[in-house]
Amino acid sequence: MVAGLLATAAAQAQTLPGDFVFLRDIDPTILQDIRYASANNFVGRRLSGYDAPECVVKRRVGLALKTVQAELAKQNLSLKMFDCYRPARASRDMVAWAQNGRETPAERRYNPTLPKKDLFRLGYIAERSQHSTGAALDLTLVDLSAGNSAVFDPARTYADCTAPEAARAPEGSVDMGTGYDCSDVKSHTAARSITPEQRRWRNMLVAAMAKQGFVNYSKEWWHFSMPGAGGPAHDFPIRRGVR
Repeated sequence: MVAGLLATAAAQAQTLPGDFVFLRDIDPTILQDIRYASANNFVGRRLSGYDAPECVVKRRVGLALKTVQAELAKQNLSLKMFDCYRPARASRDMVAWAQNGRETPAERRYNPTLPKKDLFRLGYIAERSQHSTGAALDLTLVDLSAGNSAVFDPARTYADCTAPEAARAPEGSVDMGTGYDCSDVKSHTAARSITPEQRRWRNMLVAAMAKQGFVNYSKEWWHFSMPGAGGPAHDFPIRRGVR
């Protein structure tokens, strides 16, 4: 019986291609909240290819994140990963969602002023994403000395992603001025409509990541990439790895 269970677990475990690694194997202290492996995202369901809530990256990217984390730990802060490698099939899933002609109130929380069919044209979602190369990341900061116990309640009605922190869906992180994946000008890294404290957190995140060679995408305070670390896009699904 035990042998059979071990064999099943081994069959389900994933060996990653090329230079891809599980981030937890590089630095298990980095927090993970992989949104597209759950229903807590702008589509409202798990996206195709996200069979496990695992952050997968290129090894070079993972090692750089480990260095960022070590520096942040001196201030009692941590990175929290929202998305890492993204199977190309997930991007196709996003395209189908954007073109289905329907928008629910829960979906509009993420794009309160824009119709979802315009999100690709305006640069908030990409049909071919750098995430699929393993060199792009979505992340935030967590203050480890603060209370981070609030969790997303799918039965609750939250305010849109640009609302004050107490009214919008909880992130379990510092207040960056908007929620994650908020398609709005307020999410632009240099937006003027945020408070000095929110700007301080954004600047801190950008500076910490830039020190290790990461570049921020100006329309999304959470999105970073490492030039030269990617390569071709991939479409392997994310499954639970060997621990």
